Amino acid sequence: MIRRNDKFNIKSDIIIIGCGVSGLYCALNLPKDKRITVITKDSLENSDSFLAQGGICVLKNENDYDSFFEDTLRAGHYENNKESVDIMIRSSRNVINELIGYGVDFERDENGELTYTREGAHSDKRILFHEDITGKEITSKLLTETKKHHNITLYEHVTMLDILEKDNTCYGIVARNEAGTPITFTADYTVFASGGIGGLFTHSTNFRHLTGDALAISLKHGIRLQNPDYIQIHPTTLYSKKDGRRFLISESVRGEGAILLNKNNERFVNELLPRDVVANAIFEQMKIDNMPYVRLSLEHIPTDEILTHFPNIYKQCLEEGYDITKEPIPVVPAQHYFMGGIDVNRYSKTSMEHLYAVGETACNGVHGKNRLASNSLLESLVFAKRAALDMTKNYESLSGYDIANVNLNNYKNYQRLQSEYKKIVLDEIERMKTEHEQHNNEVECR
Repeated sequence: MIRRNDKFNIKSDIIIIGCGVSGLYCALNLPKDKRITVITKDSLENSDSFLAQGGICVLKNENDYDSFFEDTLRAGHYENNKESVDIMIRSSRNVINELIGYGVDFERDENGELTYTREGAHSDKRILFHEDITGKEITSKLLTETKKHHNITLYEHVTMLDILEKDNTCYGIVARNEAGTPITFTADYTVFASGGIGGLFTHSTNFRHLTGDALAISLKHGIRLQNPDYIQIHPTTLYSKKDGRRFLISESVRGEGAILLNKNNERFVNELLPRDVVANAIFEQMKIDNMPYVRLSLEHIPTDEILTHFPNIYKQCLEEGYDITKEPIPVVPAQHYFMGGIDVNRYSKTSMEHLYAVGETACNGVHGKNRLASNSLLESLVFAKRAALDMTKNYESLSGYDIANVNLNNYKNYQRLQSEYKKIVLDEIERMKTEHEQHNNEVECR
């Protein structure tokens, strides 16, 4: 159920910050006798999970395991946590079956069998999809299911400002309600599922309200982070001079045969290389051409396939004045995904007691230094469920925190707090980037 909050302290058993696939799936896997609160900074539909176009990876069969594992590691520059990768791959079929049980409609062939597609850096077709709006299909079905559960309460336009902490234990959060009033949410367990950091960047495919607040709060309270400078640039977003987020041209477009062209209509890169390699090649070509974009041509993809597999991309590009069935479109790299995040173990538990983190906010090491296409939805779902099961197995009620000691006046100046948090995150990204560069230089000198 969806509610407006009219109290200054809301008590539940578990509070989840974020309503993308990781937050919703975590809630759905928690016991029905627990009171669960889910808050979101914006409206329920404005999570990046809704924007995912390409699809979701799945282990087709045991023969696919080695190549799936190797593709993930190769894309991540072999900095991945191998145990986490194994967990994700081994859990994938179960997650897909549960999604289908919730009504998710993946593409099927004429015989009713699931259809697989391929994207950049994959050695085989292992990606399930729903047209070119797979994220919307999955997230909307999870949201519909969540609304059916009377033990789950959803709050829109509520922003997390801080956590309630004592002796390295999380007792809930301080938040800002729709009216702009600071309030508290107390709970036995808290789950960060608040997405990425795209709102910190000028050019990003993310919603602008995703500004990494959970990271700033974690740094403020000494909660461990992992590789916050590992930020993925998506090679192909539709070039535009308009304000706001950039429209993503899915990896699967190149997986189905689209090619990148320079200003002389010459192909200049293998489009199926990992995203960071393709993005760097585009940046280099833009310098050579002295152009603010390169062009993506779908001439090798049949028109009927474009209209059935990529209807949303076709429509969006047409609204910008480009018919992708007849002409190349201008594309440019933009910030897309956050591989770093709050350090978590294989059960999504952070370094603070009673605090978990899932989805793009968290870092369990699956993605390494660079995410393999269409692993994000899968990783988010797999480890969100593991968080829910771990909380259920080890559930422990909290007591001993005096909410009367919280001075909500400290949180009334939201603009100041927002600016402070942005600086905290960007400074930490820059610090870790410098540290990694120094380490790499030392290794090269040996």
